Amino acid sequence: MGPWGRCMGSECGPGGSQSRAVWCAHSEGWTTLHTNCQQSERPSNQQNCFRVCDWHKEIYDWQLGAWNQCMPVSMRSAGMPRPAVCTRGEEGIQTREVGCVHKSDAVPAEDAICEYFEPKPRLEQACLIPCPHNCVVSEFSPWTSCSKSCGMGLQNRLRWVLAPPLFGGSACPNLTEFRTCQPGPCEGEESLHSLRVGPWGPCMASPIRQTREAREPKPERKAKRDRQARQERQGKRRKNKEKKEVKENKGERVKDRVRVKGRMRDPETRELIKKKRTRNRQNRQGLKFWDLQVGYQTREVTCVHRSGSTAALSQCNQQTLPVTYQACVIPKDCEVTEWSDWSACSKECYDLNGRMGQRTRTRQVKQFPMGGRAECPELEETEPCYPQGEEIPPCIVYNWRTTEWSECRVDVLLSQQDRRRSNQTGLCGGGVQTREVYCVQAPSETSSNLSSLKSKDALRPVNSDLCLGVSPNTTQLCHIPCPVECEVSSWSAWGPCTFENCQDQSTKKGFKLRKRKIMNEPTGGTGNCPHLTEAIPCEEPSCYEWLLVKLEECVPDNAKACGPGTQNPQVQCINSDGEYVDRQLCRDAILPMPVLCEVPCPKDCVLSPWTSWSLCSNTCSGKNSEGKQTRSRSILAYNAGDGGGQCPNSSSLQEVRNCNDHPCTVYHWQTGPWGQCIEDTSVPSANSSLSRTGAGVGTNEAFIQTRKHTRKLINVRHNPPKKCPESLRPDTVRPCLLPCKRDCIVTPYSDWTPCPSTCQTGGVIKKKQSRKRIIIQLPANGGQDCPEVLFQEKECDASSVCPGYRWKTHKWRRCQLVPWTIRQDSPGAQETCGPGLQARAVSCKKLDGGPADVAACLKFAGPMPQLTQSCQLPCQDDCQLTTWSKFSSCTADCVDVRTRKRTLVGKSKKREQCKNTQMYPLSETQYCPCNKYNAQPVGNWSDCILPEGGRVEGLLGMKVQGDIKECGQGYRFQAMVCYDQDNRLVETSRCNSHGYIEEACIIPCPSDCKLSEWSNWSRCSKSCGSGVKVRSKWLREKPYNGGRPCPKLDHVNQAQVYEVVPCLSDCSQYVWVAEPWSIWKVSNVDLKENCGDGVQTRKVRCMQNTVDGPSDPVEDYLCDPEEMPLGARESKLPCPGDCVLTDWGPWSRCPLPCNVNSTRQRTASPIRQPGEEKQCPSTTKKETCTLNTNCFHYSYNITDWSTCQLSERAVCGVGFKTRMLDCVRSDGKSVDLKFCEELGLEKKWQMNASCVVECPVNCQLSDWSSWSECSHTCGLAGKPTLHVEDLDLKLGICQNTVKIHSFSWSFTEDSPKGWSITADCSKDELHLVLMEKDTLLQLEIQRPFPIKPCYSWRYSAWSPCKSEGARCGEGLRFRNVSCFVSDGSGKDPGSMVDEELCGDLEQTVDGDKQIILQESCTVPCPGECYLTEWTVWSPCQLSCISGDDLGFGSVQVRSRAVLAQEPENLLQCPEQEWEPRPCTEGKCFEYKWMTGPWKGSSRHVWCQRYKNLNSLPAGGCPLTSEPVSDRSCDPACDKLRSYCTEAGVCGCDEGYTEVMTSDGVLDQCTVIPVLEIPTAGDSKADVKTIRALNPTQPTANLPGRSGRTWFLQPFGPDGTLKTWVYGVAAGAFVLLVFIVSMTYLACFCILARRSPPSPDPSITSVVWVGPNDQELIYTCPDCQRIETQFN
Repeated sequence: MGPWGRCMGSECGPGGSQSRAVWCAHSEGWTTLHTNCQQSERPSNQQNCFRVCDWHKEIYDWQLGAWNQCMPVSMRSAGMPRPAVCTRGEEGIQTREVGCVHKSDAVPAEDAICEYFEPKPRLEQACLIPCPHNCVVSEFSPWTSCSKSCGMGLQNRLRWVLAPPLFGGSACPNLTEFRTCQPGPCEGEESLHSLRVGPWGPCMASPIRQTREAREPKPERKAKRDRQARQERQGKRRKNKEKKEVKENKGERVKDRVRVKGRMRDPETRELIKKKRTRNRQNRQGLKFWDLQVGYQTREVTCVHRSGSTAALSQCNQQTLPVTYQACVIPKDCEVTEWSDWSACSKECYDLNGRMGQRTRTRQVKQFPMGGRAECPELEETEPCYPQGEEIPPCIVYNWRTTEWSECRVDVLLSQQDRRRSNQTGLCGGGVQTREVYCVQAPSETSSNLSSLKSKDALRPVNSDLCLGVSPNTTQLCHIPCPVECEVSSWSAWGPCTFENCQDQSTKKGFKLRKRKIMNEPTGGTGNCPHLTEAIPCEEPSCYEWLLVKLEECVPDNAKACGPGTQNPQVQCINSDGEYVDRQLCRDAILPMPVLCEVPCPKDCVLSPWTSWSLCSNTCSGKNSEGKQTRSRSILAYNAGDGGGQCPNSSSLQEVRNCNDHPCTVYHWQTGPWGQCIEDTSVPSANSSLSRTGAGVGTNEAFIQTRKHTRKLINVRHNPPKKCPESLRPDTVRPCLLPCKRDCIVTPYSDWTPCPSTCQTGGVIKKKQSRKRIIIQLPANGGQDCPEVLFQEKECDASSVCPGYRWKTHKWRRCQLVPWTIRQDSPGAQETCGPGLQARAVSCKKLDGGPADVAACLKFAGPMPQLTQSCQLPCQDDCQLTTWSKFSSCTADCVDVRTRKRTLVGKSKKREQCKNTQMYPLSETQYCPCNKYNAQPVGNWSDCILPEGGRVEGLLGMKVQGDIKECGQGYRFQAMVCYDQDNRLVETSRCNSHGYIEEACIIPCPSDCKLSEWSNWSRCSKSCGSGVKVRSKWLREKPYNGGRPCPKLDHVNQAQVYEVVPCLSDCSQYVWVAEPWSIWKVSNVDLKENCGDGVQTRKVRCMQNTVDGPSDPVEDYLCDPEEMPLGARESKLPCPGDCVLTDWGPWSRCPLPCNVNSTRQRTASPIRQPGEEKQCPSTTKKETCTLNTNCFHYSYNITDWSTCQLSERAVCGVGFKTRMLDCVRSDGKSVDLKFCEELGLEKKWQMNASCVVECPVNCQLSDWSSWSECSHTCGLAGKPTLHVEDLDLKLGICQNTVKIHSFSWSFTEDSPKGWSITADCSKDELHLVLMEKDTLLQLEIQRPFPIKPCYSWRYSAWSPCKSEGARCGEGLRFRNVSCFVSDGSGKDPGSMVDEELCGDLEQTVDGDKQIILQESCTVPCPGECYLTEWTVWSPCQLSCISGDDLGFGSVQVRSRAVLAQEPENLLQCPEQEWEPRPCTEGKCFEYKWMTGPWKGSSRHVWCQRYKNLNSLPAGGCPLTSEPVSDRSCDPACDKLRSYCTEAGVCGCDEGYTEVMTSDGVLDQCTVIPVLEIPTAGDSKADVKTIRALNPTQPTANLPGRSGRTWFLQPFGPDGTLKTWVYGVAAGAFVLLVFIVSMTYLACFCILARRSPPSPDPSITSVVWVGPNDQELIYTCPDCQRIETQFN
């Protein structure tokens, strides 16, 4: 069968079907016909299925069951053994159930439905079964005192559980150990019985009341209660009236007062009194919210025996029976009403963003809980909601709006930070521009057709919290185009004197011109370029002239072979620009004449051709200087005596001519700057109407710019007229574009910020509200300026005091006793007196006294006051006293006293027992408080804080917009604390202190590292081809006060900052220039012939090549050394009649590609023909073309891209990068590009490309916020903070640490939110690298606030449990809540003070409002076995192995141990108890075995936990590694002075040696000889004695010799010398030999150093440098070894 196919169907759900392939197969696996298989067994090939659609994903989901218990892998894998020793844990597997279910009702569905959307979660996972952890208990406590003062008793010692058993570990051992004790025999009969009281029973109503309530139905019962209450009130009124009447009969004065009082009660007064009484009745208890009923409760009193059995009460007749009844409040549960209907939803519109509103409902209290029943449930609940109903309007939508971007701002460079030395206006390149983001109300659909700029609501700023989503960026990168300066070429040579206009040659004066070209496209066009033409007036101008191209060969006259002749010139007609023109145009020009020359005859003197004219010595000619040019020639062969033409003298070998004879006065047109763009008045008004357009610029036709121009003279004072060609006069008018005016646009004022609240809970503090408007467009081009006021502030109206609530308590009602039927059998029952219970009413009031609902007080006024209290009705024999009066006032502190008094009342004044002042004191006296206060500073000084007005640019501080540069004079603060004479913290006002001291401080302004300007670029590193050039910056001023540090010094270039860029050197910029050859110096002089072998020399210099030719000499290394001409040559000076040739010409080029079959040649021509029988040598030389010798291949080489180069004044932004193209010979040498260009090689590379240097974004911070609330309201730990928030952060780069007001803040790689390096926002040059966007930073500074004492309510310790009226049984223990003061540091335990100081605090202890001052407890009876109180929770402990957490959480435990008092009752003791609980922040504890010193054959061994001082028994340490605690020797060590050693054999005490028997058993311990080493304290320091001490007669000074007496045992037990004696002797001998050898070698080395031998190179020497000696070299291997040893 194949797999089931995809479920198909027309509808989603269970109606689908799926099919599969079914075939018949042989048992061996091959397919056969269907008929071979039984058709009855054929499986179905189609079935119904559930067709899953996409919307089923919302209906079905995987249901994951809980993981089952972790089972060991060994249990699932048969044959896998379990580990014998558990080290870390055992591997296991746990499983769970996973199924696809319907989300709504969890009905199971097919797994295929859920698998369609998500793979089935895993069903099992690996787990770890930790090793068993045994129970760990503490060490036993000391034994308790004996449970009896006489007779047989018990002592207990306890321990407690420190760690519970986990993962199958051993159970906890017994926590209690007992032992009997018997202090002594008892005198008289021992008391065996004790009275025991049981717990109080439930509170019940009076029997009479129960009977009445049982008989009457509830409505009648309630009516009767009301009627009885009215009758009681009426009875009281009658009694009060009768009392008044009795008083009226006592005297006339009383009657007068009554009559006067009665006359005062007019009807209005009586009405007011009536209303007050009605209000008081309504406020009394038992009315609306509670039904308080006083009942009674009883308890059982039994007599118990020490054995725990109960005996008759008569057995305890010697003890007074306790009271078995008391009054109580009948408990009642809290009753509340049903929930009210839900209120309307707080949101009345439909929020498109899905934000919901809230609705609430409440319920009221019908009956408050009484008698300790559970508190009432919550009376108010809220839930989120959407508005219900039809046509619900959509909520107002708010959107983010932004102002226009500010101007692009470029950050200054290090070299430009000093504003005194640099101009920042020219900065360009990449920068940053900012804008403000604000929130506005989105326009509604009805106003969508209005312009957003005209709609005030669309521009009015609102609270930014109303806008959802991420606000737009407030910072972006921008680019200021760097101005491109105009670059011009060098001046050309002066042209010929030509007419200004060749078409008009009427004038006789002309101009010589020289020109230069613009090499680039400057910013603003060519109008800002310097002048391109200079002129010099001249005479005899011409427009065309003949150019001498060359002179032909000298042709002798009269067809002779030699002698005088002429050279005909070859000429070409050129115009004033040097261009070839038609020869007919030069018909009026003077044609150059033929030049006279001479062809030397065989015996004539032969001269070389004239050299080229040198450069002109001056560029112009004046009175004191003239331009000169020179040329020279040399003698190539001398004449033959008198028979030939004579050689000229040396002066005739040089010629000089004038050059640049034009005057030095040069003229050019100079233009002024273009003026403002103004309207062209020459244009008709119809055209000028189009002068302003909405596009912001004017038209070309309507606006023009003008400028002035003058003739500028160089090197003259006056400006003669008409010295500049009029044809070159520049334009003075050009059209321009005038930008339109743009007015400032501001938003409307925002709404006034709401006042903080409609009412104030504290003191009256005037709050302020403000509003603002935002500039969204700055003015430009003369538009309307922005308003000066953008922010307004005003004080809020005086707000009312918030309504407060308080509990009002009414008078206590009469004291109610237990019903007489219950107490009639007790003594004195006939008298209505004794303990009872009284109640009072409580009502809720507003602070102004008006009534309020009880729920308001429950919510705002704290816990309800106590409704009942115990009371005492005095009996006839009781002493009755008034309450204590207040203490009298003190007249002086510390020395005076104050008193308070009370008096006896009623019949107590006559009773003698009441006059006992010791039992009933009537006055108390105490010393007046000694109020001495001491103020002292506490804590560190705060950060230096600038005053609020100091954070603007001024003398005290400086702040640059966008940067933090706050510095100058500020103040720092230190808190003051005030203590009283008991060293308790009190209010600082008692020390006449403001709470802090302040002093002036200085925040030093940071100064960054300042560098110099860039140096000039160095020369290119290569004189030919591509190289690099460098420029540097040097340190000008070091940083201080946390300024930006200097870049790291480059030690190679010795510069602080350097920049290297590629450069390309013209290979022809430096050329070799050779002077003419000198006169021949003939070595074998023939005086007759003046010829023969000789030498010629010449000077060769490297010179810079210019347009006019080589000019200045430079260093020789700049020229190519391979091309350097020869400076000397050896040759033969031709004799008369010899053939004279010219110098050899240049070699011809080898044909490419280079081939050995190719040749190159050079030629020379004969100057003088040879005489008779003589011939000229060959005039051609050839040589083979050899690759890389005289024949080269050429190719282009492209360099790498340079770094991105910016404009000189740019910091970042768009730049360009370049690469160079070299022409390289096949031998690798760079040559001039013309060699590659002549070959026509392809240039397929782009040489320039644009690039971008990313611009950093400075850290932008908002203004300081207002001071926060103090972090602690009291104590020494609080400091308020002042925050500044980061406005916008993007990518940048930054180093160092943030330092703001001495506050340091740094981020590292481990910090959250992706910080990569530390940051510094204190300076504008250092920026922040942020790896995550939209991250908000906060910086803060701190200052102290006045320190207030920390008052708090605290519990006292519980009193001992006391059972009233009985020896044991159920009792009570009590504690008080008192007012404590502390310094809030956590280290001060605090001191108790008067409760008045905590009067303003809510009475809570550790945040718990429920104050519990008493609780029930049990006093054990004598002989009873009972459990102790629970111990405190143990430290939180993790499950660890070798300090590593296993990940099973942490646990802590507490325990209760058993205490027994009678040995007979041990079997009746309860089981000990312990309970664990999970906890957090657990720690790993380590358990180690510890051992004590051996005492005889045993020592103490215990297990100690971690590094605690608490030592623990063997519960946490592994038993396998427990040290031995007992050792024994066999046979026993019973000899005198013997003991059992660790090795298990007997040894002797100190000072005694062992004497052994032949079978190795200790026979006796004998005293050993003593070697006394005298010390400085001995009186016999110079005497050495060896004597035996008699151990039976110890000397008096024997104990005092500790530390200077050695006991040597040289003899063994058998009397022979021990082995170590021989070893000591051998060692002493070796030591003696060593000392002698060292002494010899030391003397030898000293002699060698004094007279060193002569060094021998064949000997390996060492160097020994002695102190204050010179270095000596000699052979002394032993000295070397000595040196090594001593070193």
